[in-house]
Amino acid sequence: MSFRRSRGAKKKNAATARGTTRGVIVEPTADAWAEVPAETRNISRLTRETLALILAGGRGSRLSALTDWRAKPAVPFGGKFRIIDFTMSNCINSGVRRVGVLTQYKSHSLIRHIQQGWGFLRAEFNEFVELLPAQQRISETAWYAGTADAIYQNVDIIRHHAPKYVLVLAGDHIYKMDYGPMIAAHVAKGADVTVGCIEVPLSQARSFGVMKIDEAARIVSFLEKPSRPEPMLGRADVALASMGIYVFSTQYLMRELARDATRSDSSHDFGKDLIPGAIGRSEVFAYPFRDVQGMEQGYWRDVGTVDAYWEANMELIRVAPPLNLYDRDWPIWTYQEQLPPAKFVFDDPDKRGLAINSMVSGGCIVSGAEVRNSLLFSNVRVHNYARVDDSVVLPNVHIGQRARIRRAVIDKGCIIPDDAVIGHDREEDAKRFHISRNGVVLVTPDMLGQPLHTGE
Repeated sequence: MSFRRSRGAKKKNAATARGTTRGVIVEPTADAWAEVPAETRNISRLTRETLALILAGGRGSRLSALTDWRAKPAVPFGGKFRIIDFTMSNCINSGVRRVGVLTQYKSHSLIRHIQQGWGFLRAEFNEFVELLPAQQRISETAWYAGTADAIYQNVDIIRHHAPKYVLVLAGDHIYKMDYGPMIAAHVAKGADVTVGCIEVPLSQARSFGVMKIDEAARIVSFLEKPSRPEPMLGRADVALASMGIYVFSTQYLMRELARDATRSDSSHDFGKDLIPGAIGRSEVFAYPFRDVQGMEQGYWRDVGTVDAYWEANMELIRVAPPLNLYDRDWPIWTYQEQLPPAKFVFDDPDKRGLAINSMVSGGCIVSGAEVRNSLLFSNVRVHNYARVDDSVVLPNVHIGQRARIRRAVIDKGCIIPDDAVIGHDREEDAKRFHISRNGVVLVTPDMLGQPLHTGE
């Protein structure tokens, strides 16, 4: 069975693309977003022919001190996971079981996590997770200079595995997505590159690559992080934004990477260079992000600031959270520590161990203290008479007696002293801690004058 279209059909579409670029940009028709044709329904075959490359080398500087000692994809999230676990789980659940993880910035924590938690794939079935640290393969003086350059410096890995398709992913977003239908749509349309897209409020669009598409979902313009983003046609308050997810036909990708590498005026970035440069001369399509049921736009968060990180964690403690971590049909995989269940002790009138509207992970002990509307990661100890409200507490934190914490993110390994007050007096907090734009207090061991952890 062939998934390629005829040469004539491709020429016809190329001509249509040129005409549309000069004409009026319209909304894609229903057919453009419809299910792929029957001949591409064997998605499992397509996913087996795909190599996923996850870009996981970024610092994420907007997360402030949370990324001083770890890469952004290694930041803990959701009580027991790391941010990268969501992209990795999407690959496994989608049937994409050949995965490379490209690392660079302070990667020890990330590498250790992947080694401990993602070694269950079977090499004899051609399944693997490979760590691809920056090794100056192309030049002895150059580390990864951009997203496209990171892939280019690993072209030997791509050649070795010889996939038909390459799925390029970001390792620092929180979402659940079945990549299989996107790969199938890429094949069905005869695309050279397919870009995952999401609708975002126009007020937030300047943080994304913003695109325009025609009635066939072909991308006719693309601008990375525009100062004045343009809205979708007929929807003045919404823009169509790139998710940083790309499906490439392998031979096309190899040619484009080699071409880009020779350009002195290029920043060697997919969003800034390769995607805009492909429009008008290649088959470039958009693919709309849907939840794993394929019914509507799914949950997707870029937890790139302290506020966004805090808010995304707080969403999980809702009665009906927008991100369902209890979905057994689409599990989020991670390294499982061998920990005892959480424990709540003391039930005296003035000293009661309890947690209300909260998520409390294994190994935690809430001893005669009160936790409300909060998320506690593993091995957290909350001691007598302490109170924690509206906070995210990372692993191995000790909260001393009578401490009061509100609207805070407490980094891994912090020892909060007895009688400490955090999140109740902005002026005092500002003397010691980082305060976000929306008033969330970030506390790290360094800020407390305690030994720095290694970022694990």
